[in-house]
Amino acid sequence: MTSLPVVRFAKLLIGLLMAGCAASGTIGGAYYDPAYDYSEFFAVTDGRDFQVVMAGAPFPNLPAVQVQRALLPVMQAAKPRPNLTFTYADPPELPRPYYRMVLVFDAANDLTAASVCAGTIRHKPPVVGRSFNVFAIYCRNDLALSQTTAWTNAAGPNDPQVQALFAQLFLVLFDDSPRRRFPLFGPFSRFGRW
Repeated sequence: MTSLPVVRFAKLLIGLLMAGCAASGTIGGAYYDPAYDYSEFFAVTDGRDFQVVMAGAPFPNLPAVQVQRALLPVMQAAKPRPNLTFTYADPPELPRPYYRMVLVFDAANDLTAASVCAGTIRHKPPVVGRSFNVFAIYCRNDLALSQTTAWTNAAGPNDPQVQALFAQLFLVLFDDSPRRRFPLFGPFSRFGRW
């Protein structure tokens, strides 16, 4: 039989975990193109620079250059598993294939990942006080390999909620779960892709 203090401790622990998740933000749904492969992502980023393209104003009340400069180390601290270095720098010449992560802040409601990877980006008008809202896309050339959305009520780029949100976002955008690599019913089954 379970003692009352153990039950209370378990309830407290669950409450704290849920509060931590709520405080860091929300991740929306995710989509993975059939061509998405985590091992490919790992191979092209491990030990290398990985370009981040930022579009929009996550904090319209602050200068864009200041926000970008502040967000880079925040993203680096929350980086996914490969030993990559995020950079805003354009490659000296366009690589083929061209891998990058595009972060669109306050994306227009009808904006698609395909159009973002093809170079077309549209935004909602910036509103001071709107939550930190990002549409994240992992692109290879013009193909959107994965995409998700995320938002939080962070006050600025150095708000701890931003780093916690990026950590969650990267786990979703660069999903390394085995079910993506080894489908349960095989590649020829109608249930082979999740």
